[in-house]
Amino acid sequence: MIVYALDSNIISFCLRGNALVMASLDKAIADGNSIVIPPLVYYEVKRGLKFINAAKRLKQFEALCKVFPVGDLGDYLLEESIDLYIHERKAGRNTEDADIFIAVFCIHNNYTLVTDNISHFKNITNLQVINWAR
Repeated sequence: MIVYALDSNIISFCLRGNALVMASLDKAIADGNSIVIPPLVYYEVKRGLKFINAAKRLKQFEALCKVFPVGDLGDYLLEESIDLYIHERKAGRNTEDADIFIAVFCIHNNYTLVTDNISHFKNITNLQVINWAR
């Protein structure tokens, strides 16, 4: 069984009913896999929807969160994220903090990240990444 962690852009595609993403999501579930929403993705999506006052999409997102659990902010997250940040900076990469937190959440829990931003994560070792949007 694979546990897929959805990135913010994939959630956005879901809320807009993107056929390709929805078909991949349905197939993942039909194949017996699980879906989780990383805690930082929950934060990113919900703050954005509330900021633009997108009440309909906010209700859709809240319903999605009842079907797919939001992951926990484990004690490991801060320390492992600091380590990854340092590794990325020493390698000359300025990886965004949100991407670091999402990557660490996935790596630590052995989840596969589903994102349309493959390039944001391409240099992070031990991270399994897939794109359902292309």
